[in-house]
Amino acid sequence: MKRSLIIGIMGGGSAGPDDLDKARRLGGLIAQNGWHLLNGGRDAGIMAASAEGAAEKGGLTIGILPDESTRQASPHILIPIVTGMGNARNCINVLTSDVVVACPGGPGTLSEIALALKNGKPVITLGFSLKEIPGIFMDTSVLFAAHTPEEVITIINRLIADSEVFRP
Repeated sequence: MKRSLIIGIMGGGSAGPDDLDKARRLGGLIAQNGWHLLNGGRDAGIMAASAEGAAEKGGLTIGILPDESTRQASPHILIPIVTGMGNARNCINVLTSDVVVACPGGPGTLSEIALALKNGKPVITLGFSLKEIPGIFMDTSVLFAAHTPEEVITIINRLIADSEVFRP
């Protein structure tokens, strides 16, 4: 039996209604595809919305918490992993994910994008582009841009079809 893909959803602890809706829809689509959702685990912003969407569709949700307890965990996280590592947990988020989807966020999200790219993990931005950053090239073998959750799923399916590494 092959394992399911782990799709990491990274994004801000606070976000606007449109970004939250996209994260919720994306979480649901990840679950419907039989993949597992991983995020920062907190009951806030993109993390809470994506976990809620996946949970609504019966998906497995994993939260990598920065704290030393589960007090701030989303109720939609089925597997909370308590690290006590603060922002250093971003490395766990990225290295555990097969694909990283970056939703709008702040410096923490940018650090996760950078860590993913440094480790050769595919990154899909949802609702924004990184083409303004020197040395970053969109739509390469590791960095893609999507405008909708459905486009994210299309890109992931293309990655699966194009690479033995991503076949579940």
